[in-house]
Amino acid sequence: MKIRFPGTAAVVTAGVLTAAALAGCSSGGGTAASGGSVVGVDYPRSDTDFWNAYIKYVPRFAGQFGLELKTTNSQNDVANLTANVQTMISQGVKGVVMAPQDTAAIVPTLQQLAGKKIPVVSVDTRPDQGNVYMVVRADNRAYGEKACRFLGTKLGGKGKVVMLQGDLASINGRDRTEAFNDCMKQNFPGITVFGEATNWDAGTAAQKLQTRLTANPDIKGVYMQSSFALSGTLQLLKQRGLLVPAADPKHVFIVSNDGIPEELAKIRAGEMDATVSQPADLFAQYALQYVKDAIAGKTPVPGKTDHDSTIVQIRDGLMEDQLAAPLVTADGATFGPVSSVKVDDKSLWGNSKS
Repeated sequence: MKIRFPGTAAVVTAGVLTAAALAGCSSGGGTAASGGSVVGVDYPRSDTDFWNAYIKYVPRFAGQFGLELKTTNSQNDVANLTANVQTMISQGVKGVVMAPQDTAAIVPTLQQLAGKKIPVVSVDTRPDQGNVYMVVRADNRAYGEKACRFLGTKLGGKGKVVMLQGDLASINGRDRTEAFNDCMKQNFPGITVFGEATNWDAGTAAQKLQTRLTANPDIKGVYMQSSFALSGTLQLLKQRGLLVPAADPKHVFIVSNDGIPEELAKIRAGEMDATVSQPADLFAQYALQYVKDAIAGKTPVPGKTDHDSTIVQIRDGLMEDQLAAPLVTADGATFGPVSSVKVDDKSLWGNSKS
């Protein structure tokens, strides 16, 4: 696969990982390849299948791109992330990849890195202020829109749904929430949405869903903004006798965001209905590609890429590569203007055996 940046002559070949490249990789973080540029990568958390998949992919692509890794894990805490960055600076990193979950509190750290001329690539989240070389994420407003279109169509424009939000301190939580609400108000005004902030915490999500189901036993849809809530949601619905096939009148339609293997398995089994596949593999690949390019002094520009995405200028000094994130369903149906791909599609990272 060749990567061409719009408006430039820069082309990078991203081929299949070789045994030699993989031999230089570490699964947990540390040195991925010796002799290349030293790059710091902070993992935001390791308590979800999605982020564990991302952690698995990072050293693979670091080995492919000839980068030496210094890795940390901030455990969903911006104070940890700030401290981890200080460690990276002391280790002489030439660039930093991070995924700050609190997109406002990270700004002073970004300013410090900018002052030291250390480029930053932000994965999955976009800082509220300040500049980074590139944001690598998908269009999170599209996540909310796709979930809305799916549930609105399945419910025939009537009924009640629960939205298990992430953290509204995160641009992801805000984007998904606002888009879902806006879409429902405009296209399905007969549907009542109960929004529940969960701080991306599984226990909080389960408790709030249980409370809503107790007060509103006629709820017919659940939108989970991430797979962190999957296990608790399915367990709760099963306890209430609501985890039944879609043809059963008691069925509660479930749509998630992530596209982890477990979600795809649950869709096949008929225990959930849809997900939006966040590309964990491409997050790792292009984050490392961009940080390598930043160190080399390359300048990306807005426009279409040749990897099925678009680089968008969010504001002066901040661009975002919005990677493709398809809606995934059992049958690949279309929901209004939103098409979906079948759950067994080989292009889905969640179907990869690697």
